[in-house]
Amino acid sequence: MSKFNIRQAVTDDAQIISDWNRAMALETEGKELPESVIFNGVSRLMEKPEYGFYLIAEKNTEIAGTLMVTTEWSDWRNGLIWWIQSVYVSPGFRRQGVYSAMYNKVQDLAAKNPDVCGFRLYVEKDNTVAQTTYKQLGMKETDYLLFETINRQ
Repeated sequence: MSKFNIRQAVTDDAQIISDWNRAMALETEGKELPESVIFNGVSRLMEKPEYGFYLIAEKNTEIAGTLMVTTEWSDWRNGLIWWIQSVYVSPGFRRQGVYSAMYNKVQDLAAKNPDVCGFRLYVEKDNTVAQTTYKQLGMKETDYLLFETINRQ
C-alpha cells in the first residue's frame, strides 16, 4: 500500500499544477513560462477530459506531486497510448516513491480502460535521475528521436 493518496485533480488544483509546471520548466530547462498561459492551459485540459487528466499525489493533506496524462491514438495497435507528461515532485518529497505511486495509479486506471495499450513519456537527455526511475518501473528507452514544430509559445 502506497503511503501517498493518488487522486484525479479537480479545478481547485489548477493553480498548484500551474505553479509546479512553471517550476519544472525552470528547473529542468531553464525556461520561464508565462503564468497566465500555463494556468489557462491547465484549466482547459480539466475542462476537456477527452484530452487527458492530471493526477495529484498527497500525503495527509499536503500535495507531494503531480502529473498529466494525454492520449495518442495508435493505428498500429488500434488503441490509445497514454503520454505521461508534466511530472513534478515537490523537493521535500523527492526519492520517496511519489512518482512510483502516481505511475502505479496510471497503470491501474489504464487496466480499467480496454482502449489503453501502453504508456510513453519523454525526459530531458541529462535527467539521469528520472531516467533511472522510469527504467526501474519497467519502462524501456525507445529507438525514436523526438522532433517538433511549435507554432505558439
